[in-house]
Amino acid sequence: MGQDERTNQNPAGEASPHKRRVRYKGTHPRRFEEKYKELNPEKYGSTVEHVIQKGGTPAGMHISIMVQEILDFLQIQPGQKGLDATLGYGGHTRAMLEQLKGQGHIYGLDVDPIESAKTRKRLEDLGYGEDIITVRQMNFADIDQIAAEVGTFDFILADLGVSSMQIDNPERGFTYKFEGPLDLRLNPEAGFSAAERLQAIGKEELCGMLIENSDEPYAEEIARTITAAIRKGEAVYTTTKVRDLIEKALVFLPEQDRKEAVKKSCARVFQALRIDVNNEFEVLYAFLDKLPHVLAPGGRAAILTFHSGEDRMVKKSFKQYQKAGLYAEIAEDVIRPSAEECVRNSRARSTKLRWAVKAGTRA
Repeated sequence: MGQDERTNQNPAGEASPHKRRVRYKGTHPRRFEEKYKELNPEKYGSTVEHVIQKGGTPAGMHISIMVQEILDFLQIQPGQKGLDATLGYGGHTRAMLEQLKGQGHIYGLDVDPIESAKTRKRLEDLGYGEDIITVRQMNFADIDQIAAEVGTFDFILADLGVSSMQIDNPERGFTYKFEGPLDLRLNPEAGFSAAERLQAIGKEELCGMLIENSDEPYAEEIARTITAAIRKGEAVYTTTKVRDLIEKALVFLPEQDRKEAVKKSCARVFQALRIDVNNEFEVLYAFLDKLPHVLAPGGRAAILTFHSGEDRMVKKSFKQYQKAGLYAEIAEDVIRPSAEECVRNSRARSTKLRWAVKAGTRA
């Protein structure tokens, strides 16, 4: 009997066709679901390392950025209590847990129900149980709520970047490179998708969104093309449809410049939509406003940003609260990842790290 013809017994005792695992097509698979080796790093570690060595990010995985720089600043000691406000894949969390040496506790927050459950299981499998790590599905704008429950924190980290496993999965709709639903929500169980948002927006509002959220130079042309297509009844529900409309909007550019311009505008438009549907600026403002009040005296906070709008907000907040006497010290300049890290992980290139130290002395 051939492999495709084998049958398994289902719970009712009836035969059901055996389903083969989706395998690589050729030597360089492109589709997310075909990369079964990358999606199983515990079993295929050599394949994962090969992808990383080439400067790529394995499918379904996230390579944490500036880990050593963050640890050097936070100065975590055994017995302390910390908060990873953006748990993600858990790479930063794992590194911070190692510094605790089994003493203390870390709380990890993530609004994404899909990835936070995976990360909780991943950390459990590494030996980090509920005695030392508590994972909560909640928005980091609500850090005051968890501080009211467990007290102030000795160290806090917030990584404002979208995790690679969210970007790479076409079903989440974060990338224009592959066909997928135009969703872009960090929590797909709440709020409105990007497709629903576009159905309810006018040209002027969309243009303003693209300028404010991503400094898009062709905001007027792109907003006009997208809203005109929707008014005509075109279905703008997929990632590739938006990409096609951006290409149409920029058709006036010289052919030799058009391909690169379309690529950059696609990245900016998807960034702008993601920020909008997740209320990212409002969430970050609330987090920054509450941050000094949930830090213990002498507590340290580090924030990774990935575009100029975020960095401006962090810089302004840190300066404001230093002037008010809540922060004893703040980073005067941003810290950038090393050239070596950017080669190993291309997604690190736009990263900026800023930090602040709460006024007072650590107990």
